[in-house]
Amino acid sequence: MNQVDYLRISLIDRCNFRCLYCMPEGAELDYILKQQLLTDQELLTLIQEVFIPVGFTRFRLTGGEPLLRPGVVELVRQIAALPQTQDLSMTTNGFLLAPLAQGLYDAGLHRINISLDSLQPDTFEQIIGNQGRGRWQQVWQGIQAAYAVGFDPLKLNVVVIPGVNDHEVLDLAALTINKNWHVRFIEFMPIGNGELFGERGWITSAQLRQSIAAQWGLNESQIRGNGPADIFKIPGAKGTLGFISQMSECFCDRCNRMRLSADGWLRPCLLNETGQIDLKTSLRQGVSTQELQHQVRKLLAIKPEINFQQRDSGTLGTYSRTMSQIGG
Repeated sequence: MNQVDYLRISLIDRCNFRCLYCMPEGAELDYILKQQLLTDQELLTLIQEVFIPVGFTRFRLTGGEPLLRPGVVELVRQIAALPQTQDLSMTTNGFLLAPLAQGLYDAGLHRINISLDSLQPDTFEQIIGNQGRGRWQQVWQGIQAAYAVGFDPLKLNVVVIPGVNDHEVLDLAALTINKNWHVRFIEFMPIGNGELFGERGWITSAQLRQSIAAQWGLNESQIRGNGPADIFKIPGAKGTLGFISQMSECFCDRCNRMRLSADGWLRPCLLNETGQIDLKTSLRQGVSTQELQHQVRKLLAIKPEINFQQRDSGTLGTYSRTMSQIGG
């Protein structure tokens, strides 16, 4: 396995969208109460006194929607200022991004992933749960604002849904031709949503690559990402295309990450609930950060087994949390 040095940190489980692939349709979610969330100080303590000492140097802020977290710009500033922070990034739906983009960039956040599942406003509204018109335009403004202030790379995440937005793959891929944007196509994962698309399942990355190659040609890129994406490039394009194939092509052997939920649960594998540690409760009960380091090191040691041997029990079993509650 790769060295596990990358922590995805969920700042909040709430979201202002209700995307089909992230939250179960028609289900009511029990959101974490404010007092159950890690406070800024608790999060900074865990980063400085637990995660950095055991080898984590790269951090991604996620949600729910991380821009809903009060004081998010200042929190970004404090994490970015830590001398051991080698990389700090964020995944957002972009809806609140336009007015915050400059502040986030100045605070030290220079890499950002923005979800953009459609270029067609009506389709976009369908995917995000029909929560009011005009949301596509506001997300697009957020993307433009992030590009203008200098986020590089600026990545656009696309979950390809059969019969919903798969006809837009070429249009979305074309965004990489004239701008240094990086479009990443992600296979749908049935976490907490196993019956969502029924027999339609997902569209494999291989099929998407074939469609794009037939239109423009497609070369494997020399650029390698920090995560599981296989990177390609349309000949002559300024940006790149990434394909995250967690359903059709297992990449557990390349996994370099763990996930920290907004209420302090450390999860070693997205597709498996085995081995989680409740760091927040331990911290509040006075367990020393040295002891927490020891617990995390033990979890790091067994992560390969959790990734491989027990993967089926995670993917086929019942999930206690949806994708939005895990932090993606």
